[in-house]
Amino acid sequence: QVQLAESGGGLVQSGGSLRLSCAFSPSLFSGKAMGWYRQAPGKQRELVVSITTSGRTDYEDFVEGRFTASRDNANSTLYLQMGSLRPEDTAVYYCNHGNPYRANSWGWGQGTQVTVSS
Repeated sequence: QVQLAESGGGLVQSGGSLRLSCAFSPSLFSGKAMGWYRQAPGKQRELVVSITTSGRTDYEDFVEGRFTASRDNANSTLYLQMGSLRPEDTAVYYCNHGNPYRANSWGWGQGTQVTVSS
């Protein structure tokens, strides 16, 4: 079981904001690119953003300009600030390795539910 824990999800109105956090075990986090993923009902899990150890980010088009990922390397924590939320952002959000293939090999945590009402 991968040692991480997502938190910060909830119910928010369209246009609102949420901040997600993910605490990793230091051995997993150190020196690795990390990522946020999401899985909407009836859909496959998809990468939202990846972030390198230096903080360089690569966002998927559907969140570009609305979401901001960051990381605290000293505390092995990953963050996702989500703004201008839309109903289509409703999903379970997961954190994991920034490479989807490595993420699958690590396994997945429980995720945190984000629900955006219209």
